[in-house]
Amino acid sequence: MRVAVVTPRFPPDPGGVEQYAAWVTRTLRDAGHEVTVVTTGRARRTEHTSYDCVPVVRLGTWVTLSNTPVNPLWAWQLRRLLRRLRVDVVDAHAPVPGLADLAAYTSPAPVVLTYHSGSLAKGSAVDPLLRAYERRVLPRVFRRCAALVAVSPVSLAHATGRARLIPPGVDGELFAPTGEPRERSVLYVGRVERTSRWKGLHVLVDALPRLRELVPDVHLDVVGGGDDVEALQKRAADLGVADLVRWHGPVGHADLPARYRRAGVTVLPSLTESESFGMTLAEALACGCPVVGSDVGGIPFVVRDGVDGRLVPPGDPVALADALADTITDPPAVEASRWDWQTRVAPTLGLLEEVAG
Repeated sequence: MRVAVVTPRFPPDPGGVEQYAAWVTRTLRDAGHEVTVVTTGRARRTEHTSYDCVPVVRLGTWVTLSNTPVNPLWAWQLRRLLRRLRVDVVDAHAPVPGLADLAAYTSPAPVVLTYHSGSLAKGSAVDPLLRAYERRVLPRVFRRCAALVAVSPVSLAHATGRARLIPPGVDGELFAPTGEPRERSVLYVGRVERTSRWKGLHVLVDALPRLRELVPDVHLDVVGGGDDVEALQKRAADLGVADLVRWHGPVGHADLPARYRRAGVTVLPSLTESESFGMTLAEALACGCPVVGSDVGGIPFVVRDGVDGRLVPPGDPVALADALADTITDPPAVEASRWDWQTRVAPTLGLLEEVAG
């Protein structure tokens, strides 16, 4: 097959959608298919790069609105590019509005859309626009697609009754336990941006005073960067827990397993159902690290409460601190192989080949 993987962001950009799209790209390449990635770039003009010997076309971005890249030329550029590539099928990824929607309307080949989120509404000023998009635009986009994939039962695609449920997974060779001793530490991996406050890192910082009372020698490792670091550092200082937090900034994907293997617990305190899966939790579990996550969105689909981790009410720093302390002091045994990528290869390739005919 000739396949175009169309995704709003792609590595080296961090994130679960980005890693899922990268995995599909490698899977198609390894199966002998001809793959091109079409994504957005930071520059205003189109750039041609590569990823693991796969060509990557990064369309220029004129402006970014609430973490959504925008360029009015994309519809024309995308149609022309897909025709030139003579693709048999397009593998598109969303929820970031824009590129996947345009692929559904402009592609000369059938489109398989993987939808990675529940509702995007997060209690911000743009919520009315997002709800209007999900109510009026997204159903039409879904109908334009030849097939849909839901990453969890929370995905808006799952509610259509048409979607195949193919959850993300992790590279079992890279993310694997080694049996090394764990620190009495909490690990958070993710963006640290004002537009990503729905990830709940500020709630985790608020939980630190109580957590230190319960586990005096604990510390928090934050892996990720963004424009909210300074504000959260000040928040930690005001609470008297700045000395507990180590800010590591972004790290390469291949460097994450070592972090998970050392951590006492990995946490994802998200606040909304935009968190339709929680890739960092799956990566941590694959490395044998117990996890704590909010009981919201797709996190309960990943974390079995009381088995390989704990679920807590979203936005509750006291419950979060208690769960983290319990998990550090009495860690559960973790089944490391639950989220291996290899179990997703057959259904993913099968669906794309079926749609491509």
